[in-house]
Formats: sequence, C-alpha cells, structure tokens
Amino acid sequence: MVYYVEDDVNIRELTIYALSQAGIAAKGCADDAEFRRACAEQRPDAVLLDIMLPDTDGLAILARIRHTKELRDVPVMMLTAKDSELDTVRALDGGADDYLAKPFGMMEMVSRVRALMRRSMRNTQESATCLEVGPVKLWPSRRTATLNDEPISLTMREFDLLAFLMRSPGEVFSRETLLRRVWGWDFDGGSRTVDVHVQTLRSKLGEHAGLIQTVRGVGYRMRG
Repeated sequence: MVYYVEDDVNIRELTIYALSQAGIAAKGCADDAEFRRACAEQRPDAVLLDIMLPDTDGLAILARIRHTKELRDVPVMMLTAKDSELDTVRALDGGADDYLAKPFGMMEMVSRVRALMRRSMRNTQESATCLEVGPVKLWPSRRTATLNDEPISLTMREFDLLAFLMRSPGEVFSRETLLRRVWGWDFDGGSRTVDVHVQTLRSKLGEHAGLIQTVRGVGYRMRG
C-alpha cells in the first residue's frame, strides 16, 4: 500500500488514480492527521509526501517516519512544487529516498514508485554478507552500515548506492548506469539525482569522503 499525503484534492486524486491504474494499491491523505490514522491501520510499503501541508510540514512528517521504529525503513519520495537544489538537499538529508518536483508526469511518477518498492522488496531478500572498504562496513540484509565501527545513518537510496559501489570497488560507473541499476529508471539527460546523493554520502563519510571518487567525464567509483 502506498500513501500519498497531499492537500490539493485534484493532484491527490489524479496521482492515486494513476497508481491504481498501474496496479499499485494507493490511498490519499489530505493531511498529517489522516496519514497518522492510515499508518495505525496498515503499515505502508512506500510514502509520497508533499512539503507544504496545512497542519504539518512534510519534512517534519519525514523526520517522524525516520524516527519511528515501525516506519523508519519505509521508502519515502517527496512530491512538491519546491524544486530548488537547497530544497532537494534538505529533503534527502532528512531521509527522503527520492524527490520529484511538480508538475510531474504520471508515467515517470509511477515508474519511480515501482522502483522504490522493487528495491525495498529486493533488499529484504539479500544475504547477510558484510561488504567492507577501508573503514566502511555494510550489511545488506540488516540495512546497516558503520564507519570506524560507529553506525552511519543513511537513507534507503544512499544505502543502495553505497552498497552498489562497494560491491565493485575500483570499477567506474556512469551516472546513467547508476540511475538504471540503483534507482531502476532510465537516465533523462538532465537529472542531478546521482550527484546530489554522492554529495550527501560524502558528507556522512566525513574525512573518508574520498572513498567515493569522481572520474571526470565518466562518473563515480569506490576506491579499491
């Protein structure tokens, strides 16, 4: 079940209709209070969040999701008219797994929701193998990572990107390849999604940010 928290009834109903037509069970919530009641009845498989809401800021809802044991692993995508790079970074730093600015195409929205749910399902089937590069350790099945044996707080997408790079240290991947293999959707020629996620990952790695290397004109790699 996908919950979409959006106060604009027209946008909400159109989005829910598009998801339903694509075979994805979805429910619209006009505000945070309705969203809370829905979560109490059924845990969502994914959440779509608007930032500007009448009762609670969408980023505040996102923060609550990430600090609620039963919900913290649920993938969240922000759907909002705020499309500046600062807004994008705030949402991703706050724990969002993806970000789509309004007005958005319904086909792209459905594709991204499918990718979120597909990645979430796949992660539950991974083995307990520990990936290790330098001081970074990552356990795919446990969805945990450490830096110098201290836990790192990562969003679902940051975790997936780091895991993908750590599985092939030294190998260079283009942005197109990363979008296809990690996000599950095709490169549109203008997305900075990969760059923004690499920036946030590097900030969380601190003095070890150089483990993720930029290969000019090509893409990124995890230092071997």
